[in-house]
Order: sequence, then C-alpha cells, then structure tokens
Amino acid sequence: MISNENPEARRSLVSLFGSIAAAAMGVQSTKNRERDFTSGSPMRFVVAGLIGTILFVLTMFLVVKLVLRSAGH
Repeated sequence: MISNENPEARRSLVSLFGSIAAAAMGVQSTKNRERDFTSGSPMRFVVAGLIGTILFVLTMFLVVKLVLRSAGH
C-alpha cells in the first residue's frame, strides 16, 4: 500500500508535519516558514496542527497516568 503512494506526496506529508513540529517548538527556519506560507493550502496546516496537538495532549495524559500508576506501588 505505501509503496503505491506517490513519493512526492509522502515527502510533502513528512515536510508538513516537520514544519508543524518545528513551529510548535519555536525553531522553524525563516526559509521553511516562507516556503510554508507561499505554498499549499492553509487548511493543511490547521488540520495537521490540530492532529499534532491532539496527539501531544493524549501522549501527556498517558504519561501522567503511567507515572501516577507506578507511584502508587
């Protein structure tokens, strides 16, 4: 299935999430920021940002649950 995907689309998806992660951490380069603002639909970044935020919150929730569970022993 993955082998049938367009390599350009896969690279674009990796680039998209890389840009979202870099922007979230505050380390986005000027070159990449300008590339992001001049190409593609802003909705892609909104959706990817929401997905990234949801995954981050869920990860933090699970980590806290695991730490509290192990502290209860």
